Amino acid sequence: MVGATLLAMIVLGHDGRRIAQLAVLALPMVLWLAWPVRSARVRRWRTVLACAWTLAFAFDGALRAYLLDTYQAAPDGAMVLSAAANTNARESGEYLRMHWRSALLWSGAAVAAALLVAAFARRGAVATDGPRARPPAWATALLALLLLLACVGYASKPWRRLHPVVFWSQWSQSIHALRGLWADQERTRREMLARAKAMAPVIEGTGPSTVVLVITDSINRDNMALYGYGRPTTPRLLAHKAQAGAHMEVLRDAWSVDATTVPALRNMFHFGLAESENPPHLIALARAAGYKVWWISNHDDLAIEQQHARYADVVDMVNRTPGRASASLDGEILDCMQEALDDTSAERKLIVVHLMGAHPHYSLRFPPDANPFDDSVDAVETGLVKNGRSAWVRHYRHEYDAALLYHDFVVSELLQQTRSAGSPQEPRAWMYLSDHGQEVGHGSDRAGHSPATASGYRIPTVIWRRPQTPFAGHAPQQPQQPFRADWAGWTLMNLLDIRWNGQRPERDVLGAGYRWQAPALPVAVESFER
Repeated sequence: MVGATLLAMIVLGHDGRRIAQLAVLALPMVLWLAWPVRSARVRRWRTVLACAWTLAFAFDGALRAYLLDTYQAAPDGAMVLSAAANTNARESGEYLRMHWRSALLWSGAAVAAALLVAAFARRGAVATDGPRARPPAWATALLALLLLLACVGYASKPWRRLHPVVFWSQWSQSIHALRGLWADQERTRREMLARAKAMAPVIEGTGPSTVVLVITDSINRDNMALYGYGRPTTPRLLAHKAQAGAHMEVLRDAWSVDATTVPALRNMFHFGLAESENPPHLIALARAAGYKVWWISNHDDLAIEQQHARYADVVDMVNRTPGRASASLDGEILDCMQEALDDTSAERKLIVVHLMGAHPHYSLRFPPDANPFDDSVDAVETGLVKNGRSAWVRHYRHEYDAALLYHDFVVSELLQQTRSAGSPQEPRAWMYLSDHGQEVGHGSDRAGHSPATASGYRIPTVIWRRPQTPFAGHAPQQPQQPFRADWAGWTLMNLLDIRWNGQRPERDVLGAGYRWQAPALPVAVESFER
């Protein structure tokens, strides 16, 4: 029974030959329980160790099964490692608050397995006080074979590394190493700035100009009234669009190629180029061309700060609570934005604003008692019920939409600040997009990051600029081509009016030579043109 329970927990989190490998690693405890023991004290210790042994394998299997079921990811995959290295205790706590049902279910299964093993372990083989009977030859041979097999398993490093105690210890070390790697980025930044200068970026225009890049977090365009959503979540952006007309472009078919923040930002600022192509950093190019760069953020994130923010001349990290579980509202950055716009030390400015957006926990992304969609019975709620969404997912949808409404206020204020800055004829541009999307009952009965559904990649993208002529080739009657966020850097260089060695006009959505190329996403997408 003990062996069957351990095997069940192993099968839960592994497949293929790994099941056999883990089964071999679990053998010593099963064999010890089958070995006759006379001492009551030793039997008690055997029971305790059997329970702990089972818990290790059970939690390993349960956690792996959860990650596979929720994210289609292994614990040592890049997405999980990056997320773990990029979090903290508070954010982890908020994550558990959102997913406590799943955590309780999987933890309960692991504890139940351990208790079952403990019940049978107490009745493990007991040596008698009488003369010992000689075991059959076949039993002795089988025991020797199993012991030899276990020894071979533990002698093999690839097998031994799969043991839960070894694996999760090394996993923890990998997290610490990754954080250390991110913290040691100064040399990389110096090299990147030197490389940017060598690429000879040149500003084609003359006089002052201001470009604002607003990057938000976890916004799915399907929840924005600006994109046709059935709730009034973006009234201010709609008003801006009505007022700005052809000077403001809402890219209808915008996609991220990443479902998490760190790789998404890496792709944005490195032009979607692979490491093998030795890509430059966008901020380094802007500085080399002559722009003064601000990074204003409501994140306190070590990875993002080291990999991107520190390239800027001015870094203003408004939120000093690590991770993305802080209750710091995005509106806190508005004063910093105005200070950057009012700064007179440079004619040419690039201001990067990084918002929390609607990152879980959604209730932290808007002021208290500011949820007009709570318990609302409207077409959205009716549709969710019709699609079989649970009450807790519908609750998160209400909170998510309230976060979008507050987000609309912040983003619209940022746009208004940009529109009001400088003289009417001073070139100004504003670009807004999300790092990735969010699943909140759109394609499945769950809420949160979603690398397994298209909702994890559906994002908004909006561009405004003056006093340039309206966007060429984007008349309302002309269908737009899709847009991908990893190519955003090519478009931003257009807004910055920078020409440089390495341009690819076919990736600039504002250029006449733009040529759409569909990204390879890990999920099936019926059409990128919707």
